[in-house]
Formats: sequence, structure tokens, C-alpha cells
Amino acid sequence: MVEKRKVGNLLALAVLATVYTRPMHRYEMASVMRARGKDQDMDVKWGSLYTVVQNMTKHGFLEVVGTDRAGARPERTIYAITEAGKRELVDWTRELISVPRTEHPRFAAGLSVLAVLPPQEAIALLQERLGRLEESIGDQRAALARTGDEGIPRLFLIENEYGLAMLEAEAAWSRSLLDELTSGAFPGLDVWQAWHQTGEMPDEMAEIAERGLPPD
Repeated sequence: MVEKRKVGNLLALAVLATVYTRPMHRYEMASVMRARGKDQDMDVKWGSLYTVVQNMTKHGFLEVVGTDRAGARPERTIYAITEAGKRELVDWTRELISVPRTEHPRFAAGLSVLAVLPPQEAIALLQERLGRLEESIGDQRAALARTGDEGIPRLFLIENEYGLAMLEAEAAWSRSLLDELTSGAFPGLDVWQAWHQTGEMPDEMAEIAERGLPPD
């Protein structure tokens, strides 16, 4: 069983990885993380940075090592990672890489209730999504090519490669689903269409909606 972390917000992981190289104040942490695109790798809520840093300091993962002041700006507290913080960073990374967890993407939530839309509308919306996916895939491929040409080591682009692979997989699956829907090969398409034409849910669909599917 995966142990619950004292500070489980993934923003804490990003902070630890950021200050691993050198001490920083919070504003600098946020600037560096934005420059590294951390808000694209994980769901980052920048407004919680203050609380996350305070909690990590409370639990001994960060420590205050000084302050600085730039001009008339308020004094800023500088934080450094502790030995406990380094161990937490390494252990957390090991867990994330080795232990798969069920995630709940918004697309899957929409697919779980797709039946409420008539088939033709579902087709149009999936085509719209596929177009956006293909545009995003093109952008990410170009970005990866540019960063490769700039000499950035692949080690620092792995998460971008993974994101691109996930987009390509989703696009391929969506394209396959669209082929089934547009060709009429999708199982039960006539029943689904009849429901939206008559306004009455067929008995077999109503039964499944009532009892649900058996668990995996």
C-alpha cells in the first residue's frame, strides 16, 4: 500500500525538484517552475504555493536559510531543501514511476454518459475533438523538434514525449470510434438512435442504466 504523504499536493513535488539545485524564495520558485512548464506536467494551483511551502517547512522538507530584499519590495524569505526533503523527493519520484494509479480524465467522464447525446451529435463532437487533438499533436511534435535542435538533453523532455504519446493514442482511439459510428459498425447503434428518435429508452438500455455494469 502506498503511504500517504505529509504534503501530498503535486505542487510540493515540483517545489522540491526546483529548489534541489539551489535555495530560492517563493516568487523565484514560481518563475522557474513556469519557465520549466511544470503547470503543463501537473495540475498546479499557483495560489496554493504559499501554503505548500509553509507545510513543507513545517514537516522539515524545506528550511529557511535567509532573506533578501530588492529595492523597495518587501523582504523575501529564502528556502533550501533539507536532507529529509531530498529523501522525500527521491521516494516520491520512485512511487510515481513504479506504482500505477487509476486516474479520472474528463474525457472518460464524458464518454461514460455519451448515450445522452444522439449519435449524430456525438459524431460531430468527436470530430471536433479529434481536430483539436491533431492540432495539439502537431504543435507538440514541432516543440519537441525545436528543443531537440537546441541541444536540450532528452532526459529533460521525457514528460513531453509521454504527453505526446498519450495524445496520439487518444487520437487513434477516437478516430477508430468515429469510423465505427460513421460506418454503422458500432454495436447497438440502431438502438441508441431509436431512443433519441422516439424519446423512449429501450428496455435493454433501461435495464443496464438501472443496474449498472458488473465491476471489473
